[in-house]
Amino acid sequence: MTQKRLAAPMGRLIDRRQPLQFTFEGEQISGFAGDSIASAVIASGRHLLSRSFKYHRPRGVLSMFGQDANTLVQLTDEPNVLADVQPITQGLTVTGQNYNGSLDNDRDAKMQLFSRFMPVGFYYRAFYKPKGMWKRWEPLIRRKAGLGVLNLKIDETYYDKAYLFCDVLVVGGGPAGLQAALTAADSGAQVIVVEQLPLIGGALSWARMAAEAQQTEQVLQFMTRRVETHPNIRVLLNATCNGWFKDHYLPVIQGQRMYKVRATSCVIAAGAYDQPVVFRNNDLPGVMLTSAAQRLMQHYGVKPGQRAVLLTGNDDAYLAALMMHEQGVAVAAIIDLRTELPQAALTQPLQRAGIELIANATVYEALAASAGQVSAVEVRSIIGQGKVAASGKRIECDLLCMSAGYMPAWQLPCQAGGKLRYDDASASFTLSHLPAGMFTAGSINGWHTLEEVVQDGTHAGRMVLQQLGINNNISTLPPRQGEKPRINYPWPIFAHPKGKEFVDFDEDLQINDIINATKHGYRDVQLVKRFSTVGMGPSQGRHSALPTARLVAQATARSVSETGVTTARPPFSAESLAHLAGRHFDPWRVTAIHQRHLALQAQMMPAGNWLRPGWYQTVPAADKKTAVQAEALNVRNNVGLIDVSTLGGIELRGPDAAEFLNRLYTFAFIKQPVGRTRYALMTNEQGVVIDDGVACRLAENHFYVTATTSGVARVYQSMLQWNTRWRLDVDIANVSSAWAAVNLAGPQSRKVLSNLCDELDLSAEAFPYLACREGKVAGIPARLLRVGFVGELGYEIHVPTRYGQALWDALMQAGSDDGIKPFGVEAQRLLRLEKGHVIIGQDTDGMSHPGEISMSWAVNRVKPEFIGRRAIDILEAHPPVRKLVAFTLPAASPLPLEGHLVLEGERITGNVTSCEYSPTLNAIIGMSYASADRATPGDSITIRTEGGREVTALVVKLPFYDAENQRQEL
Repeated sequence: MTQKRLAAPMGRLIDRRQPLQFTFEGEQISGFAGDSIASAVIASGRHLLSRSFKYHRPRGVLSMFGQDANTLVQLTDEPNVLADVQPITQGLTVTGQNYNGSLDNDRDAKMQLFSRFMPVGFYYRAFYKPKGMWKRWEPLIRRKAGLGVLNLKIDETYYDKAYLFCDVLVVGGGPAGLQAALTAADSGAQVIVVEQLPLIGGALSWARMAAEAQQTEQVLQFMTRRVETHPNIRVLLNATCNGWFKDHYLPVIQGQRMYKVRATSCVIAAGAYDQPVVFRNNDLPGVMLTSAAQRLMQHYGVKPGQRAVLLTGNDDAYLAALMMHEQGVAVAAIIDLRTELPQAALTQPLQRAGIELIANATVYEALAASAGQVSAVEVRSIIGQGKVAASGKRIECDLLCMSAGYMPAWQLPCQAGGKLRYDDASASFTLSHLPAGMFTAGSINGWHTLEEVVQDGTHAGRMVLQQLGINNNISTLPPRQGEKPRINYPWPIFAHPKGKEFVDFDEDLQINDIINATKHGYRDVQLVKRFSTVGMGPSQGRHSALPTARLVAQATARSVSETGVTTARPPFSAESLAHLAGRHFDPWRVTAIHQRHLALQAQMMPAGNWLRPGWYQTVPAADKKTAVQAEALNVRNNVGLIDVSTLGGIELRGPDAAEFLNRLYTFAFIKQPVGRTRYALMTNEQGVVIDDGVACRLAENHFYVTATTSGVARVYQSMLQWNTRWRLDVDIANVSSAWAAVNLAGPQSRKVLSNLCDELDLSAEAFPYLACREGKVAGIPARLLRVGFVGELGYEIHVPTRYGQALWDALMQAGSDDGIKPFGVEAQRLLRLEKGHVIIGQDTDGMSHPGEISMSWAVNRVKPEFIGRRAIDILEAHPPVRKLVAFTLPAASPLPLEGHLVLEGERITGNVTSCEYSPTLNAIIGMSYASADRATPGDSITIRTEGGREVTALVVKLPFYDAENQRQEL
């Protein structure tokens, strides 16, 4: 290890005072705290880290930045770990993956000998016949191209989410990002900087950006000190901004936490990706990007090789070679793809060191030693685009660093709607059409010298301040004069008669694979991606998108600007399911009566974005089941009170109010009498049931419509959307928050309510079932609805929100002699199930239409049109496939739960949507989807319950309780 380690100040990320030991492929490896798996393994003298996806070729470090699949390894509890960024820990056990035998001697490496039989897309065309053959081939293919083993016994780990807000989010902690952050923060803006590395500085921390090393170091130290001490700047290290969403809503992943950041504006200073050169065996261990070699030295203090060759299309390799030479790496040669060498200030120090400089040439082939690592390169002169001389020279080396140029980190700007443009003449990129409030800075804009990058950061910071309106007196920088430096070689692709020139290292795709995809007719680069899988691996096209675009352009006789690159979609990097499923914090609402529920020992439950009483622990020792059944029986036998303030409420006023409802809902509303309610079922354009409620006609041109707790926002939005088309004369207002409501239900409810109503006639004749009235209850102005969701005589009472608690108190007091008790959502659901009433979203899904759930009675066939009418007619003209049915089981049977499967033999025909034990009926009752031929009362269905036990349930007719509806019509 000592031979490979460089002395300080090399090794910014490691702590040499903390040595650590771990194993790689059973071999004891020594490292330091801060080392990655790859850096420690390379420091030990080994370059082979993994095997390639398709051909099992030996692979080593490529980017040293977690941007490729070359370093995928297996940990005890996790597969597909990127060894170049994964920190080591004491006692860590690491193995390679995707090999048969051992990593050094993979028996499946012989698969590359059969590459001619595995051309691009071969799996699409070879395994689909005879019918059923794919099932035989699939296990073998997955075994040969496996990517690690998942540990299904791993213990759960805590993940969570948090919310951050700022004026400016800066993505990228390099010189441009830091300068933009300082410019904005100095004028009072609150700034968050997101940096993937464990330290800020970006390229300043690993690249030599000037001939004098001290200049880069001085800028790094100055910027770091200012940012870390600035009161308006917060830095998130080891963090990745994983996407951009509307209005600058950005997910940032740091460790086991996902931050959801809402920024007023953002600066993308994410830099640019070093690009490989495409030549034969460009994937061998020891062949890496120039930036990777610099990271190994600067970040980890690791000597990347003993004798190096640098292949370049720009000036940066000369500065890298100078660094390598100073750190004891023997630089054999710099191979410059360009026709001329750069200025003398860069070349003379290297020539004095005896380093050979070769212009207008390329590495045509990398040659491997017996261990698979690069041992020499064949260099040939370039005689045309992608063409080389017939012969060349051999240069011995164990390290080949390549950089054909840079491609901007385009993902986040393009996710935001930006356009990435390529100029074929200059081989350069530009980003345009960014959304308001998004700015880019630094090398993402094509600036690469330290002075240019810092100046561009200042410019972006000033643009942010103008957009924020914080300091409108600050002038922006004047436009730069002259052309940007050319940093991309236009055609760094050199085909070899023997192939193995890799365009995509993740997917083992070669030059011919891309060209053959176009010969199959896939001329669009997006289709080439899908056919060949180019850009679908962990690198997501960071190194393959540009050479792929160049090859497709050439094969289809177009320019790269016409071809374009593949679409960038979130996430920016791999995102674990744990981050998505981790603990999150939802805002919730409470009703005006909430404090009364707490005083009554209510056990709260979520309902949409509300908290509602699930059940009341009125007896301290009572469990949920006992309490819910007691509440339900009290409603059946006496009187109960439930808070339904969470129901949506929408006011419709105007001459066209009735016509509007008639078009929106399935029932008819034109002739609905004033003072009456009507069931309102809503479907979408596909005929799927999406909501329901009650429409109350309070006056000729005035309706009050209720909607479900979780659906009211969607219903209101839909109403506004449709009326922008219809232009009806109707005013629509969401008044859900303006009203509190309770449901007084049970045989004693009229008696209780009469104690509080002096002006209203509550008799069955004056106030019949499904009527609505306006009056006063306990002196409070109220709207009263005679509805029967729970199947008993009942009154839904709506009052202004400020009176909700007063109404509750008055009703509880008025019913004290009649056994009034509160009941919660759980009892309500049991009571409605006994009546067979459907809950939208529980007993329906994204395919349920009225005929499936036996609600064709709620569809008016006389009126000419309503939303979903045509779709419903088409759906109901076809024989039904499934139906929502009611079923019963003996009380002693296992209780089916929501989601349990309904089976016919081994075939799944449906699932349970609701099921409870009914104390009123002394039976288990429920609803489920079943095949249409088992939906007739008297049929039986089989339900698989907990533990795999199957029960046979009897299909019955709804409702389960009070079939004549006499009780709710008292």
